[in-house]
Amino acid sequence: MKRANSLNQAIENIRGNGIRITNRQPVFGGDINRAYELTLSDGSVIFMKANIREKLAIFEGEAESLDFIKQTGTIRSPEVLGIGTDNDISFLLLEYISSGHKSKAAFEELGIGLAKMHQAETSAFVTGGKFGALHDHLLGSGIQDNRPMDSWVTFFAECRLRPQFEKARRYFDSSTWKKIETFLDNLERYLTEPENPSLLHGDLWGGNYMIDQMGHPWLIDPAAYVGHAEADLAMTELFGGFDRSFYEAYQNTTRLDPGYHDRRDIYNLYHLVKHLNLFGTGYLHSVLAIVKRY
Repeated sequence: MKRANSLNQAIENIRGNGIRITNRQPVFGGDINRAYELTLSDGSVIFMKANIREKLAIFEGEAESLDFIKQTGTIRSPEVLGIGTDNDISFLLLEYISSGHKSKAAFEELGIGLAKMHQAETSAFVTGGKFGALHDHLLGSGIQDNRPMDSWVTFFAECRLRPQFEKARRYFDSSTWKKIETFLDNLERYLTEPENPSLLHGDLWGGNYMIDQMGHPWLIDPAAYVGHAEADLAMTELFGGFDRSFYEAYQNTTRLDPGYHDRRDIYNLYHLVKHLNLFGTGYLHSVLAIVKRY
């Protein structure tokens, strides 16, 4: 999608000449970006994310991720309407989704949709290897390394775990750091290569899906790449978990490899160390507990 050089230009690209913003209502809940519900002069409503101008790459990565999900044709995700910069801000314009009731049926549909997305063909989303993505993404305060690799275990070690542990080096004494290095160097003892690569949402906690007013689920705020489906499923269990009907529907649609529950905490270790780097020592105990276990 072509970058717009101003917010007004982006709005006109979407709705036509002379259309302007008539109301801007803040939407709260995100940690990284500011968000707004924009009402336009033609009566339509769109959703906007904004950050400083230098963070445009965050929105480029999200736009690419949403496009990946949409290409699978398996589960709803907001349409990307526009992207660009305006003076000192960068912005992403998206289809507006009105929230509805989180019913059992909605969670079942979410589980089925995610399973089907994990089963979709992935060759269009990565070149030069089986795992990774077309581009690196700016995620939070750093780069998410998506360089293509043919081994999932190597990719997860070198592009996910090791960079986050290196950033968090100051939190570990020399004895613990030696254990971490040994663990990372021998990750193939614990993780398995998937039978088929899967497109992953990449950040699938409870705040990154929505249920609309018709009761249908949508995936939002993705950091998508090609990997092992277990990594997505593991994160759904990290911060309280989803409704049981989600997991039942997922497993009725696709099978889990034996030993998933033994690998789950390793996948979530990535997110915990990332949170340790972003938010501080509140996550250190959880990180150390997993390191000690393995």
